[in-house]
Amino acid sequence: MESTMLYDISPPLYAGMPVWPGDTPLQESPAWQLDAHCPVNVARLTLSPHSGAHADAPLHYQADGLPIGRVDLDAYLGPCRVVHCLDAAPLLTLLRLQQALADQPGPLPPRLLIRCYRQFPQQWDAGFCAMNPALIHWLGQQGVRLIGVDTASLDAADSKTLDAHHAVAHHGMAILENLWLDETPPGDYELIALPLKLINLDASPVRAVLRTILPR
Repeated sequence: MESTMLYDISPPLYAGMPVWPGDTPLQESPAWQLDAHCPVNVARLTLSPHSGAHADAPLHYQADGLPIGRVDLDAYLGPCRVVHCLDAAPLLTLLRLQQALADQPGPLPPRLLIRCYRQFPQQWDAGFCAMNPALIHWLGQQGVRLIGVDTASLDAADSKTLDAHHAVAHHGMAILENLWLDETPPGDYELIALPLKLINLDASPVRAVLRTILPR
């Protein structure tokens, strides 16, 4: 009997991992240590909510936006398509995305993950591929509820206006960033990438996975 397969699309989290310049680096240390006087290990962890694979909340780019602990969870769970748009930096255009999607017939599901890197970077990459806001508006018109990317942001590293993020807000979409898609073939999957219930924060790390869909 054929069984489903899981793709772990979350990059590892570790001390010294690359972070957005000026953001909080990940640090870990023991708070308690297992020994003759203590029955458990307990770690102390410091990190940005934008560490690794993460979900941006509207609060990240809107003063009155919802924090991540109060957003609807539906967008982060369900049918999803992975599309490859390699070597599109510095900007992925709507035309390039449409050309890539043309190779994958069938209705566009409500969630789209876009692979831009041939290999996920091990160092900070200021020249990552950004998303053209026209692309976001088109996806919103197609009924897409979540966009995910394998880059650090939908907008360029030097953007001061975050036009792609605000296009997402216009359509009430959700955002996943810093996904690891190096070994994920194009195609349709089930996405599972729930954010933590961080009531007041602007983002949350996620453990993002894709599950293959068995043919009917």
